[in-house]
Amino acid sequence: MRGLALGLSLLAALAPMHAQAQSAEARLAAYAERVERLEDEDAIENLQATYGYYFDKGLWDAVADLFAEDGSFEYGQRGVYIGKQRIERALLLFGRLGLGPGRLNNHMQLQSVITIAPDGRTATARWQGMVMLSEPGANGVWGVGQYENAYVKERGIWKISKLHFYVQAMADYDLGFGRGALRLEGPSALFPPDRPPTEVYRAFPSGYTPPFSFVHPVTGEALPVTQPADDVARPK
Repeated sequence: MRGLALGLSLLAALAPMHAQAQSAEARLAAYAERVERLEDEDAIENLQATYGYYFDKGLWDAVADLFAEDGSFEYGQRGVYIGKQRIERALLLFGRLGLGPGRLNNHMQLQSVITIAPDGRTATARWQGMVMLSEPGANGVWGVGQYENAYVKERGIWKISKLHFYVQAMADYDLGFGRGALRLEGPSALFPPDRPPTEVYRAFPSGYTPPFSFVHPVTGEALPVTQPADDVARPK
C-alpha cells in the first residue's frame, strides 16, 4: 500500500509539470501559426501592391505572372477572363505593352482588409481602388471602385486566383463626378471575355456596393449591404 501511495503521490507531483509542458508546447504552436498567418497577410499585401505598380505601367506580361494558372480577371462590366494567357491578352485592351507618351493608368489600392483561411492556403481581400487615367487627345478621367479578390498559395508562393474590380464611378477630370459621370465599358467585341460580368450594375450616380467578404471585426457577424440593388439587375 505504501508503494502504491508513493506512486500516486509521484504521479500527482508530475501531472502539473506534464500539463505545463503541454501548455507550453501548445502556446508555442499557436504562436508559430499566428506568425505564419501574419507573414501570409504581409505577402498578400505586397502581391497586390506589386500588381498595382505593374498594372500602372502597362507591364501586362508581368501582371499576368502574378495570377494562378486558372486565375480570373474581371474589371467593371467588361466580363471575366480566365487563365494567365487570356488575362495577358485582355490587359492589352487597356493599352499597348508599356505606357506610351501622354498616358496615365494609375490604379491605387488602399484600405486593405485581408482574411486568411484557417489552413493558410487561400485568402480573400477587399481594397479601395482609386483611378487616374489620361491619354493623348482626350481629357483625364477620375475613378473609384472596390476590389474583392481571392488568393491561393502554390508551393509556398501567394498568387492571385481571382481579381474583381468593381468600378463604382468614372468621371471627366474637369467636370467631376457631379456633372461628368461616365458610363462603364461593356465586354469587348475585339477580344470577348470567357464569361459575362459576374454581377450587372451601373456606376455612379447609381450606388452599387459589392458584398463584403469579411465579417464585422467586433460582432463577428456578416455585414449586410443595406442600400437598394440597382434596378438594372432586377428581374423584369
